[in-house]
Amino acid sequence: MGVRIVIADHSELAIIGLQAIFSGVPNVEVLGIARDPIELQALLVRYHPQVVLIDHTAEGFHARDIKEGLKRSKRTRFVSITPDPSSMALMSAIRSGVTSYIKKDCDVQEIIDSVLRTAEGAKFFCGKILESLKRSSFDVERFLNEPLSCAAVTLSDRECEVVQLIAEGLSYTRIAEQLHLSAHTVNTHRRNVMQKLGVNNTAAVVMYAVKNGLVSPNRYLFERSA
Repeated sequence: MGVRIVIADHSELAIIGLQAIFSGVPNVEVLGIARDPIELQALLVRYHPQVVLIDHTAEGFHARDIKEGLKRSKRTRFVSITPDPSSMALMSAIRSGVTSYIKKDCDVQEIIDSVLRTAEGAKFFCGKILESLKRSSFDVERFLNEPLSCAAVTLSDRECEVVQLIAEGLSYTRIAEQLHLSAHTVNTHRRNVMQKLGVNNTAAVVMYAVKNGLVSPNRYLFERSA
């Protein structure tokens, strides 16, 4: 039996490219194209595809679309295909239910393999995504399986503000400007938060922010220089 997929993206160029790729793959059928979340949910209800290939960072799409899609088609697996994502984007996608993650500049065979392997029930992360996770000291399994409870630690209102802005991708200088603090004070708050949480990297602080509602998991940021 073939693999039945749906492509969800706002970019016409990306849609045409993915259609062209999978038109030449035996036993893979593109059931439909979703250019917005409403079309995506309708296709999920109608077809219950095995795999959705989605750019959840594209205009109009959000992490909640993946979560909502899984409610409508529980056996469907989602493969994220995006440009360079930040740690926040990666974690938000995984928490929303994405099974696999690749980049739009992956080679054709890697894109095909991601869909086929995901349809078989495996997780697939391209080498570039794995390298991004490695640089961030981000452990996917820990993120999924080890909940961080709000009851386990108490942060002050100011510390919560700092954590939220860190998770949104602001540099310490920008955080200091926004909160009318010195950069030294912001850094002190960051150290205190990390000590309370028992973590030693920014990715873990972002993970705490996402899990405890200090920042929306539907917000996607891309890597940029501070």
